[in-house]
Amino acid sequence: MEELLKLAKVLDSGIKSDLARLNIVDLTEQLSVLDKKAASKGFWNDRESAQKISKQQARLREQVEPWLQLKKGADELLAMLTLEDESLTEDLKKQYSQLNDDYQKLKQQAKMSGPYDSRGVILEIYAGAGGNDAQDWASMLQRMYLRWAQKQGYKTRILSESTGEEAGIKSVEVDIDGDNAYGQLRGEHGVHRLVRLSPFNADNLRQTSFAKVDVLPKIDQPADLAIDEKDLKIDVFRSGGHGGQSVNTTDSAVRATHLPTGLSVAIQNERSQLQNKETALTILRSKLAQLQLEQHKEKLSELKGPNQSAQWGNQIRSYVLHPYKQVKDLRTKYESKDPNKVLDGDLEGFIEAYQEIAPEA
Repeated sequence: MEELLKLAKVLDSGIKSDLARLNIVDLTEQLSVLDKKAASKGFWNDRESAQKISKQQARLREQVEPWLQLKKGADELLAMLTLEDESLTEDLKKQYSQLNDDYQKLKQQAKMSGPYDSRGVILEIYAGAGGNDAQDWASMLQRMYLRWAQKQGYKTRILSESTGEEAGIKSVEVDIDGDNAYGQLRGEHGVHRLVRLSPFNADNLRQTSFAKVDVLPKIDQPADLAIDEKDLKIDVFRSGGHGGQSVNTTDSAVRATHLPTGLSVAIQNERSQLQNKETALTILRSKLAQLQLEQHKEKLSELKGPNQSAQWGNQIRSYVLHPYKQVKDLRTKYESKDPNKVLDGDLEGFIEAYQEIAPEA
C-alpha cells in the first residue's frame, strides 16, 4: 500500500504540473463564459455566430473535461489510499493503472497544443525534378495521405490538381477536415525522397525521385487571421478546364495574391467565382499562418516571402523500395521495414516519433 501511495503521489504531481502548463483553469473559465452565452436568450438569432460559439464550446470541452476527470480520479485515489485499508489494495491498483493509462494518452494529445494544432489541414504536394517518376511519386504520396485521413475518419476534398502528361500529378491541393489534423500532420512538411526501380525506364534502372509536401493549418474564418485589404490583389480569369461545363467557359477562376510576401493562390475548381474566391482566400490565409509559424513573427506585415530553394533542401524522409525495403525519417531516426504498409497510410509511428522531438508550433 505504501508503494502504491508513492506512485499515486507522483501521478498526482504530474497531473497538477500539466494542468498548469496547459492553462486548464483559464480554459475552464473561457468555457464557462461561452456556456453562459449559449444559454442566453436569442442566442440562435444570429445563426452564424451561434455555430461558431458552439464549435468553440465543443473544442474547449474536449480539451478541458478529460483533464478535470483525471484530476478528480487522482484525488479520489489518494483519499482512498490514506485509509490504509489493505482489503482495497487490488482494486486501488487497478484504479491507479487505469488512471495512469488515461494520463499517458492525455499527455500524448497535449503535445498537440500549438495555436493551430486542433485545425484541419490544407495539404499541398508538388512533384520535383524527374519527369514521370517524380509525378508518379507525388500521386503515391497523395494516395498515402488520403488513406491515412480515411483511417482517421476525416473528410477529404481535392481543391485543385494538375495531372502529369503521361503519369501521376504535377501538383495537388487537398482539404483534410478533422479535429487535430494539423497537429498530427505538421511533421510531414518537407521533401520526401523515393528510391526504386523505375517503371518508366526501359532498362528498369534504379531511380531517385523527390516530391515536396506543404502542410498548412486550415484557416477558414477571416477573423482567425485578418489580412489587410490593401495587401490583397484579386484577379479574375477564364477557367482552364476541359470544356463542356459553364465553370470552364466563364471568367470564374480567381487568383488571390498577398502583395507583401508575394504568396499567390489560384483556384478554378469551384462552381462560382465567389466560391473560388473563398477557397483561394482560405488557402492564402493558411499559407500565411504557416509562414508566420516558420518565421516566428507576430504580425503579417513583418513576414518575408518564402524561400523556395531552402524548402527543397529540407529532405525529411527516405522511402527505399530497392535494393532493400525501408522508410526512414531523417529527423527522428524512426524507421519501418514495410514501405507498402506506410504507403497505404500507416503513418502513426512517424507522427508519434516527430511529436516527441518537435517544438510546439
